Amino acid sequence: MADTAAHLVDRVIPAVPVRQWVFSLPCALRYRVAFDAALLGKVLGIAIGAVFEFLKQRARGNGIPKAKCGAVAFVQRFGSALNLTPHAHILVLDGVYAATEGEPPVFYPMRPPATKDVVAVAEQVAVRVAALLEKRDGAAEFDLEAPAMSSIYRASITGTQATGPDAGRKVRTAGDFQSERNSEERFETSSSRCTMVSGFSVHAGVSLRADDRKGIERLCKYVSRPPIASDRLAQLPNGRLSYRLKTPWRNGATHVIFEPLEFMARLAALVPAPRVNLIHYFGVLAPSAKWRSAIVPALIENEPGSDVCGCEEERNAKKGHRRNYSWSVLMARVFEFDVLKCPGCNGRLKILAAIHPPTNTRMILECMGLPSRAPPIARPVSEFIF
Repeated sequence: MADTAAHLVDRVIPAVPVRQWVFSLPCALRYRVAFDAALLGKVLGIAIGAVFEFLKQRARGNGIPKAKCGAVAFVQRFGSALNLTPHAHILVLDGVYAATEGEPPVFYPMRPPATKDVVAVAEQVAVRVAALLEKRDGAAEFDLEAPAMSSIYRASITGTQATGPDAGRKVRTAGDFQSERNSEERFETSSSRCTMVSGFSVHAGVSLRADDRKGIERLCKYVSRPPIASDRLAQLPNGRLSYRLKTPWRNGATHVIFEPLEFMARLAALVPAPRVNLIHYFGVLAPSAKWRSAIVPALIENEPGSDVCGCEEERNAKKGHRRNYSWSVLMARVFEFDVLKCPGCNGRLKILAAIHPPTNTRMILECMGLPSRAPPIARPVSEFIF
């Protein structure tokens, strides 16, 4: 998702303060929104609307009428233990835009919300979602159409095993157990700008300054990350898979242990439905917003010498096409490593030729004393794992 984060910082999120609002749902609602994308969209819209109403109300108190807000929302389906827990990370512009007739929109920052403001937003979301659910049918249709996935979803949400002889039992854990309490969610009610109302957890304690573009990009990378962190996954000598938790649970558990088939079931529950967007734009950042072109950052040209093939990108620029990031620019953005810097003279590297025929490539590599064949493919380990 590195290109997504770079795109958001360079071409979507303006140079204004940004605050992250995290909305987590009650356990009873997670199952329904996990398979019902339309319901999830409505719940997300209610959360966005509550935050926007709070900002607009504060703007009116400061004498700013007809204010407009903007946000980018990221939907995540996973928790730290690879459990199915749909929630939203919403990057909200920490202020409002307003404009007089014929003038470009101007941004007005708002003071940070107090904990009571976050509580008011959570209460509003809880009431509106409850009213929405009263008008909709239950989840029986999904149970009948996909009974296998239904059981996998339920097991993943409740932290139980969906397959094997231990189906229905709690997932195995490992760690330094010091308490009999076993809770997958750690929630401190004393945290600033953090609350829980009727099962809805709302956190608005993370904010970034307008000039902290690197910090905003890191936050975009974090909220758009994939569900699995490969450095936290390991195979045990008995063939089981151990996944390290990001933070220990209250009972001292530091790892969750899966049988291989159960691990695959967990992954299956985290896959979103086809053609369901996980990134949404709201307010002045929405694609059809009237003020969007005047608010989003202008396209910044890459530094000279940083492109692999500048001639092609120059042609695109002359035609008015939006330039994509070259592979070297993305490597520098993600790993902070300039792949086009010569390790010998610190000069700039450039492509002299692109050689495609395998025979020519093999001859050149052998002439340079380099391996010309790919390493042998190891024997599949599926028999060992499964």
